[in-house]
Amino acid sequence: MEVGKEYDVTISEISRRGDGIAKIDGFVIFVAGAKQGWQGKIKVTQVANRFATGAVVGGAEGMSGSEGQASTSESEEQGM
Repeated sequence: MEVGKEYDVTISEISRRGDGIAKIDGFVIFVAGAKQGWQGKIKVTQVANRFATGAVVGGAEGMSGSEGQASTSESEEQGM
């Protein structure tokens, strides 16, 4: 696990603080603002002995199911 490296993850749980939790080979990564079930690319921002923190790459697009669906629908309507 390295700071600045990007990983494709799935948020499997939500922490007590409300952050999304992803795991890579059993190593926990906290992702601020991510919702359970979200899948996408994150960038590791900090690494500690037992966990890391990360941020969603490319902004918050797809962070919640309804917002992601709305964006997709708008793109489809525009013929993209």
